Amino acid sequence: MPDVVLPCLNEAVALPWVLARMPAGYHPIVADNGSSDGSAAIAAAHGATVVHASPRGFGAAAHAGLTAAAADVVCFMDADGSFDPRQLPLVAVPVLDGGCDLMLGRRRPTARGAWPLHARLGNAVVAWRLRRSAKVPVHDLGPMRAARREALLALDLTDRRFGYPLEMVTRAAATGWRIAEVDVAYSPRPDGGRSKVTGTVAGTLRAVRDMSRVMTG
Repeated sequence: MPDVVLPCLNEAVALPWVLARMPAGYHPIVADNGSSDGSAAIAAAHGATVVHASPRGFGAAAHAGLTAAAADVVCFMDADGSFDPRQLPLVAVPVLDGGCDLMLGRRRPTARGAWPLHARLGNAVVAWRLRRSAKVPVHDLGPMRAARREALLALDLTDRRFGYPLEMVTRAAATGWRIAEVDVAYSPRPDGGRSKVTGTVAGTLRAVRDMSRVMTG
């Protein structure tokens, strides 16, 4: 069954909710990226494998979790509670069954404010450029996703910031992977907080900048 990589920075409130909903057989790996709120200890207390990732950056945490994984199929998911882990089979099963090589979860907001307009627009622009330049039929660079571990490592991903998810897709497309997407629910965080990426205009602009560098590099 899959390992589940959860990049984490100060998610002490959300982690118990997330880890309690992990499907049977799905093993969480919390990649702690320098949390100061006890996230690592909370994750360990709830049965997760904890790895410490540096330097600071989403890609650094995601890749540290990937290299620590041992399962054949690895899922990725935000640790802030915006996704319900019980939906992980939607992205994992098609990969486990051999139906595709990389499955992305296309976010479908469940409530107003779950996905702010500025974040949707930034994501739409990147997805449009990806469809046009790489001919990848996706509409969202979904943080919930799944692929086979050895194949992911062979992509030799180098971005350690917000460009990591896009680099995964572009390199997979260039290698001839079968890439697909499936709808997944996207909800407000259970703690009422804001995403570090999509929750602010500044965070979204940083992510778009990092992704643009991947597209042009």
